[in-house]
Amino acid sequence: MKNLLLLLISAALIFASACKKDTQSERFLLLTGNIWKTDSLFAGGIDASGPGQLLEKFKGDIKFNEDGSGYFGQYIGTWRFVYDETSIVLESVDLPVPLTAFIAELKTSSLKMTTSYPNAVEPSNPLAIRMTFKPK
Repeated sequence: MKNLLLLLISAALIFASACKKDTQSERFLLLTGNIWKTDSLFAGGIDASGPGQLLEKFKGDIKFNEDGSGYFGQYIGTWRFVYDETSIVLESVDLPVPLTAFIAELKTSSLKMTTSYPNAVEPSNPLAIRMTFKPK
């Protein structure tokens, strides 16, 4: 009887650990569940995705891996959520500074991020950046 009770307790613990609820948020799953492709890249209201333009290297595919690594167009680096998953920080040795962007929209069909960037022409007036992506 003692062995049967021990066996039942062990089985219950194994079953409980196997049924452990997924702790990843819906936003995490939406972000990491796709390879995203560029839809638009704007700086100061103007397309900035062309050759020699500010966001040229972000053009292409973007992948957010579950382990926090990823690629963002031509950049390879890391990412993490901040501010209760309302913003994201992208880091790469090829970016001059980490890029923190507000996630304006994250759905199965769309990812939209906004941020600002120092304006070389008018330092007191940073450029408004808007990047939009669709699943590949």
